[in-house]
Amino acid sequence: MTRNSEQARRKFRLERRVGRYVANPAVRALNRVGIRTTLATELQTTGRKTAQPRRVPVAACFDRNGAWVISQHGTRSGWGANITADPQVRIRQGSRWRTGIARFHPDDDVTARARSFASRPAFAGLAAITFRALASTPISVRITFTDEAD
Repeated sequence: MTRNSEQARRKFRLERRVGRYVANPAVRALNRVGIRTTLATELQTTGRKTAQPRRVPVAACFDRNGAWVISQHGTRSGWGANITADPQVRIRQGSRWRTGIARFHPDDDVTARARSFASRPAFAGLAAITFRALASTPISVRITFTDEAD
C-alpha cells in the first residue's frame, strides 16, 4: 500500500468519525431548534440498502438552478454511494427543502469549487485548505433542482 493511499484511508476514517459523532449530531440538533447555518445544510438521499431517507450535513453553494456540493471521499462516502444508486435527492435551502437530481462531475476542479463556498473572498483560501485537509478522494456533485423556486 502506498503512503498516499494509507493517508487517504486515515483521513477517511477520521472524517467519518468526526461526521458521525460531532458534525452530523450538531447540525441535526441545530435544525431541530430552528437554527440554520450557512456553513452546513442537510442533504437527503435514499439509502441504497435500506431505501430509507438518509440525511447528512454538507456545505453547499446554491444558485438559481441548483447547488454544488463536494463529496470529500467520492463514492466511498455513504451519501456518495447512495447517489450512485439513486440520484434523486432533497437539499435544504434555508428553511425549504428542494428536490433535485445529483450528478458527479469528476472533471470539475474541486479546489476551485471549495474556494467558491466561502462566504467572503478573503475566506476562500481557508475554505480550500480546510477542505484539502479533510478530503481523501474528492469529487464535485451538481444538484439540479427539479422543483419550482418560490
